[in-house]
Amino acid sequence: MTDMDALPDEIMTITASRILDNGKVMFAGIGQPLLAAALARRRQAPDLTVILEGGMVGIQLEPGQFPASTNEMRAAVGAEMITNASDIFMMAQRGLFDYGFLGVAQIDAYGNVNTSIIGDPKQPDVRLPGPGGGNDIISMCNETLIVTNHEPRRFVEKVDFVTSPGYLSGGTARADAGLIFGGPSWVVTDLALMDFDPKSHRMRLHSLQSGVSIEQVQVATGFELLVPEQVPTLAPVTIEELKQLRVLTGHGADA
Repeated sequence: MTDMDALPDEIMTITASRILDNGKVMFAGIGQPLLAAALARRRQAPDLTVILEGGMVGIQLEPGQFPASTNEMRAAVGAEMITNASDIFMMAQRGLFDYGFLGVAQIDAYGNVNTSIIGDPKQPDVRLPGPGGGNDIISMCNETLIVTNHEPRRFVEKVDFVTSPGYLSGGTARADAGLIFGGPSWVVTDLALMDFDPKSHRMRLHSLQSGVSIEQVQVATGFELLVPEQVPTLAPVTIEELKQLRVLTGHGADA
């Protein structure tokens, strides 16, 4: 088994999991965020605290037993505390959460996220699920990880609707709007890892996934990425990481 055996979703989940540090607090969504958190807890971050919107704090993540929503009782198994959504968002407002984690339908050059509609807001072509807690996460967590497949229809120069604010029009626009901390820090895809220029807050290519070229990333991006002179390549997905992830999803033997 090599990194070539890893599916795109697995590559993204493993890449995101590597970013998560021990002793931090993560406001997680259902699905890929929980998988990334669980993998990080098994590897470099055993004391990562995982919190769900439904009010579960410090949940345990058992292989093959991941909840489909925060309303399932499986989401509360092993939790250190169970409270309610209002308390969770109050904690977020106080800046207590190190990481938030979002998926997107569209993201633009300044990290603004659309999960609401595609097309003209007055007559949209597609209606999407909406923000859920996404706006709160990107507005109030100390940093937000965004994870999505890398393709032009997702990476657009300007989103059709700002569901969750990144750096708005760039520069100081986010702070000027009253969002004085936080914002997207990393964008993880199956092709690359991006961050944001600290002054312009425009998206910047940070590093490439194993076997991917700068040209491939540029072709898959619907706007001009900032590209530094030197772009490193991420360490390939390892056999051990894939095994651990597949154990967590219930598709592998426990190690």
